[in-house]
Amino acid sequence: MSWKNQSGGPWGGGPRGPWGTGPQSSGPNSPDLEDLIRRGQEKLRTALPGGVGSGKGILAVVVIALVAWLLSGFYRVEPDEQGVVLRFGKFVGTTNPGLNYHLPYPIETVLTPQVTRVNRIDIGIRTGDDPRRGAAMRDVSEESLMLTGDENIVDVDFAVFWMVKPAAAGSAEDIGAANFLFNVQNPEGTIKAVAESAMREVVGRTNIQPILTGARQNIETAVHDLMQKTLDSYRSGVLITQVQLQKVDPPSQVIDAFRDVQAARADAERLQNEAQAYANRVVPEARGESARITQGAQGYKERAIIEARGQASRFLSVLTAYQKAPDVTRERLYLETMERVFDGMDKVIIDQSTAGSQGVVPYLPLGALDARRAPTTAGQGAAQ
Repeated sequence: MSWKNQSGGPWGGGPRGPWGTGPQSSGPNSPDLEDLIRRGQEKLRTALPGGVGSGKGILAVVVIALVAWLLSGFYRVEPDEQGVVLRFGKFVGTTNPGLNYHLPYPIETVLTPQVTRVNRIDIGIRTGDDPRRGAAMRDVSEESLMLTGDENIVDVDFAVFWMVKPAAAGSAEDIGAANFLFNVQNPEGTIKAVAESAMREVVGRTNIQPILTGARQNIETAVHDLMQKTLDSYRSGVLITQVQLQKVDPPSQVIDAFRDVQAARADAERLQNEAQAYANRVVPEARGESARITQGAQGYKERAIIEARGQASRFLSVLTAYQKAPDVTRERLYLETMERVFDGMDKVIIDQSTAGSQGVVPYLPLGALDARRAPTTAGQGAAQ
């Protein structure tokens, strides 16, 4: 109850104290609790038919409480969430984003895990927040060092991206969100263990050279498939979206020697490629030259054989003619020989019977006559 000066207070009667005016309140008056309770009872009595203690009043209170209980079943699922409805703790179904309703507590409850967010787990490396240096990367060798198929050691850092598996169409059992909530106690730790195991298995059956060079994509695909198969066998409700290799190197203790070996191997491959290019250029040229020479020799062989056969046939024909008429053949051979010998030469014919005679030229200039006759014959041919 608020203080109220009703009898003048300890300073005597009337509103004035011994030094004049008595103590006065400087702020707003504090609420009177008894007055407030009394007013609330009066309003409730007027609102409930027959008053609070009557049967109608109790019924109205029960109805209001029942309506409020039923309204508590409305809930909202965000766009990146999925509603998982439990009835007395047992999974009964899922709901989509938006405003939904379930039987009020304690009959049914709803869990709303995020099903569209892509999560990331790093294997072999940690990111620490140093207030002086900012974000710092720390290598975890017990996770990243792995044994290859050819008994080498390789340092592998990789990242796994995952999300809650969406519900399979037409399947009442493969509910990703429900499996994610109830089948795996520590999803992140389980995914990390499965990822490390899958990477060790894939690296363990692959030689180190393909791992360091051209097999990165194949390794990522193999680890992704193996992880998804393992998590599906657990019915974990996890979908692996991507496996990404961050670093694949030999251990730091031997990386310099390994790089020297890689450089020597690259030089060997370069020299082999150059030698192969030279062979590809020279060998066809040599084969073409060989074919040309072989064909030329074959042509010479055939021509020589044909000429030899022709000469042999001519000799036999001359022999036959000689056997039939030796004098005629001998004279003919002599004339043909002389014709070939004197062909193209200036010829002078001397008549020995007229040698020493007066006024007679002892020779006939056949060369000069042929030279004068040739232009005349050529001019007649041109005129024609």
